[in-house]
Amino acid sequence: MSRIALIRPAAALLSLGLSACATASADFLARDHVADGVFTSGIEGPASGPDGALYVVNIGRDGTIGGVDEQGNAALFIELPAGSIGNGIRFGADGAMFVADYPRHNILKVDPATRAVSVFAHLPDAHQPNDIALAPDGTLYASDPNWAKVDDGQLWRIDRNGGVQLLEAGMGTTNGIEVSPDGRRLYVNESVQRNVWVYDLDAAGAISNKRLLIRFDEHGMDGMRCDADGNLYIARYDAGTVAVVAPDGTLLREVPLKGRKPSNLAFGGADGRQVFVTLQDRGAVETFQADRPGREYGQRPASP
Repeated sequence: MSRIALIRPAAALLSLGLSACATASADFLARDHVADGVFTSGIEGPASGPDGALYVVNIGRDGTIGGVDEQGNAALFIELPAGSIGNGIRFGADGAMFVADYPRHNILKVDPATRAVSVFAHLPDAHQPNDIALAPDGTLYASDPNWAKVDDGQLWRIDRNGGVQLLEAGMGTTNGIEVSPDGRRLYVNESVQRNVWVYDLDAAGAISNKRLLIRFDEHGMDGMRCDADGNLYIARYDAGTVAVVAPDGTLLREVPLKGRKPSNLAFGGADGRQVFVTLQDRGAVETFQADRPGREYGQRPASP
């Protein structure tokens, strides 16, 4: 009896060890989450909401936002106002959805209870905006490329009251944008030039000390997200990968995807480690497990 009692815990430990190895080996392996053609080629802006669902722009046709459940079932969430087409999406601490509306040069705000859409901020001198990032203090930052002129990109700050401030002009094709988990760094990439820049952010949201984080020799870049440790996940357009870059600029890994044209990504899932990637060449969403959670992953609204 004593011998059996000793063997059983050992077997249990072996089983747990094998389970842990299997889980670890499943990290960074992409699979389909939403099938081909459910979204248009303008698929973009994935963000996990406070309800745990994934929200993605342009389901079925441009000018819409779709919601995707954990099984990958997608359905229409809202239609945007006539003439509006969404790109980047982020969720505020109160559950409100912010959407970059590039044709009408607005940041839209969607009420989580009523789904009513309003203009939160207007950027009258913007080319777009394209993607947006939400700092821990609620400040938004927007990339603003000029696809017709590669050295005319801009960078904007949108304050919590909806006021806008042009932070920099004369950049490359500004696209992916993200804030570090501590709110002290702003990352901006340039798709055509293949640069990723990092700025210091002060308490007022001003930028300084611009420097190059990393540059890729080929292929473009699109959306970016940070994990909880500050590693930057970058959608590498036409490369068919997501690059993971450490805060010091070290390339940690590249995650291969089925599609070639990832446009953006977001963290989500029950533990925040599930990464969702939108693919323009497929009109689909792929997913993989990361080894740590994202800095944003469907956080619940703040209590009153």
